[in-house]
Order: sequence, then structure tokens, then C-alpha cells
Amino acid sequence: MDETGVPRDAYVTLVTNADFALGAGALLRSLSLSGTQADRVVMVTGGVPEASLAALEARGARIVPVELLPTSEAFNAAHARAALHGAAPFTKGEKPPFHTPLDNFAKLRLWELPYDRVVFLDADTLVLRNIDKLFDYPEFCAAPNVYESLADFGRMNSGVFTARPNSETYAAMLKRLDAPEAFWRRTDQTFLQAFFPDWHGLPVTYNMLQYVWFNLPELWDWDQVKLVHYQYEKPWQTDHGKAGKLRPLIDLWQAYAGDGPVPDLATLPRP
Repeated sequence: MDETGVPRDAYVTLVTNADFALGAGALLRSLSLSGTQADRVVMVTGGVPEASLAALEARGARIVPVELLPTSEAFNAAHARAALHGAAPFTKGEKPPFHTPLDNFAKLRLWELPYDRVVFLDADTLVLRNIDKLFDYPEFCAAPNVYESLADFGRMNSGVFTARPNSETYAAMLKRLDAPEAFWRRTDQTFLQAFFPDWHGLPVTYNMLQYVWFNLPELWDWDQVKLVHYQYEKPWQTDHGKAGKLRPLIDLWQAYAGDGPVPDLATLPRP
């Protein structure tokens, strides 16, 4: 709480390299255009260039340096890119070369932040409408990982979720995370669903995965979509195989990433 008794709220994202800093820049602009007054926090690990950090600060970010989690050598080896993708390959889309799975766990650092209420947003998301109401939602709320079929509703997606920073929760997470022989198939996503088994489901409109555009077009309604999540291939990549299918969504991201006008959602094409 602040000195007036009002809860301290923050949107939080994680940036681990220059590529995700590009995503975070567009996300930060989208949050500003949504009219939110909440803090915007970017947790950054080592290796993010100074120019990228300056660009994020210029878009209203509070930069918070964080370390990777103090996990064991066995845990780190099991969740390194080659080992993880070998044991649990991605078959639905392509993860870009700058994706480093082990870094994903650093988002758990948000439970150490000095805020009462947090909404976490992956750096490859774009907020299209004000979503401040999520601060009133309990811990832990997330949308299902829907992008291919109704079977997806059984899994959550950790690109958007509500949290309540707490040192005891953080300590319990670390203990559970790095248990002997622990293996989290989809890194933080698998872990968070296990840690919060009774997670509250958000509508998919609060975390609309980009593959819905061509796999489940009947779910896509611009009048309802609050947030687009560019899972798998990223909109700042110029050479990925699904760019043609996703062109309207890529163009939308490019508009937010720049400094010019952004389109009226009512004028956007439908799938």
C-alpha cells in the first residue's frame, strides 16, 4: 500500500535480450495508449544492451535488474535449450533462435517486487484495451492455452497472469521448482500450473494467442480481444514461415512498435 492506503499495482514483463526488448517496447507503448496509471516494470537479466534499456525507459518503464534463479547444475542442464527441446520438442510452431528456455524461470522474481498487485505480461504481447480490472482479480488467474482445439482448455498459458508478490510464496516456489529430478516440460508455464493447480481461468480474450487467427478464427472478435500474444514466431522477425498467414497481426504490432498512429480496431480485417 502507498501512504494513502491504495494498493501499489504494476504491470511487469521480463526482458532477457535485445530481441525481447523490441517486444517490450511495443508492449509498453500499448499500455500507455490503454490509459493505465499503473507502474510499468521491466525486469531485465544480464546481456540486454544499454541502448535497449534506454529505449524502454523512454517508453515509461521502470527497469529492475534481476539475476537468473539460483538453480542447481542438474536443473540448468535439463532445461538448457538443446536438452529441453530434445526432450520436449515444439511441433506446432517454431521458437526463434534467441529463445533461451532457462531464462523463462526468471519471471518468478516478480514475487520479490515491492508491489501489492501485479499483472504479468510476456514481452511478446500487445494490450489493445485497458485491462486494469485484472488488478482486482485474485492470485492466480491466467487464460487457457487455446490456439488449436477445445482440448487446449485444460492447459494454462503463462504469458498473462495475476500475482501477489510475497517472499514466502517465492521461497516455496524455489523449493518446489528445483526438487530432485525436476523437469518442467514447458518451463515456467508447466511449473506455474503445477504450483497453482486451482488457477482461475481468464477469458481467452485476455490472452489471445496469434495462432487462433488461422486455427480457430471463429473465436477471434476484434470487439472483444483485449490482448494479442505472439506465441512461437515473433512479429519483429522478417523471415518466418507463417508471416503470410499472420500479416494483419504483424502489421498491428509494427504500428505499436513505431511512433505513428495505431489502427482503429474496428477497421481491422477479420480472419
